[in-house]
Amino acid sequence: MSQQASSAVSRAARRNADELLRDIQSAVLAEVAEVGVGGLTMEGVARRSGAAKTSLYRRWPAPHAMLIDAIAQAHPQEQVSVGLDDLRGDLVRALQQFAGLLAGPGGRAIAAVFTERDRYPELVAALEAQVFRPRGGAFTRTVLTAYVEAGGLDAAALTPVVTNIGEALVLKEFYETGAVPSGEYLHDIVDQAILPALGRY
Repeated sequence: MSQQASSAVSRAARRNADELLRDIQSAVLAEVAEVGVGGLTMEGVARRSGAAKTSLYRRWPAPHAMLIDAIAQAHPQEQVSVGLDDLRGDLVRALQQFAGLLAGPGGRAIAAVFTERDRYPELVAALEAQVFRPRGGAFTRTVLTAYVEAGGLDAAALTPVVTNIGEALVLKEFYETGAVPSGEYLHDIVDQAILPALGRY
């Protein structure tokens, strides 16, 4: 082991388990942004995080499992208002969370996975099963489903178009401009697209 690698492992040993895990997960996201899904290796993550490669293998069987875990930790969980009495506000906050994810390392990692979906279909399936589905799918769908369950919305209104329109418009703006939409634009998406589609004006 080189002196530099030995020093990195020594620093890792001084971190507690939670700190080390956070550093490893951050390293995974940074590494995949630099080398892509195909270039992600245990060696690269160990070097970037200052963790021993053996400690990575004790927790994850392969680099892609490590990537899914890191994305899951970076992916926020939408929380609706306690009284379920602020549909507009909850939808705006959901889109703010989605925009924040897009702009961060977790969003870049998700984009890297989908860029190579034909090469790694099992990774896309794992992302859906272990990250998206447990969190209710689209951010706005989580909100709308909660309101349906509370009796505040008709379940028939939750068509695939309605539950995806908010995220679709955020993605369109992001890919066209390279920046996440402003807060004002997110409010416009809710007021001009989602709420009218629900029959709320």
